[in-house]
Amino acid sequence: MIEVAAAIIEDEEKRLLIARRAADKAQGGMWEFPGGKLEPGETPEACLKRELREEMRIDIAPYARFGVNEHDYGTVRIRLIAYKATYLRGDIRLVDHDAYCWVARSELQHYAFAPADVPFVRRLSEESG
Repeated sequence: MIEVAAAIIEDEEKRLLIARRAADKAQGGMWEFPGGKLEPGETPEACLKRELREEMRIDIAPYARFGVNEHDYGTVRIRLIAYKATYLRGDIRLVDHDAYCWVARSELQHYAFAPADVPFVRRLSEESG
């Protein structure tokens, strides 16, 4: 099983950062909370800081574990560990994604998310009230 961390990043307006996977990537065209695979011995928080710096050129501060979801994609099984995080600085530049947006929780259901992210989307949508 591959361990993957995802950041639920909120801006000062309480919007969440989502990104669309590039067409040539696994789950291409699907939206997700940005993150990446944990390296051996790496904590999810350290992974998120590293991955967001590498893949989006931004700095974040993970502050609370949001949840864990396991998903079997058929060819690979992942454990997705989500953390809430604060956006600190940096102008977003995409590497593994082809689009991003900041969205209100109430708008999340309008995007086609990768299956492993869907339980987090549901929970966040419910929190929007």
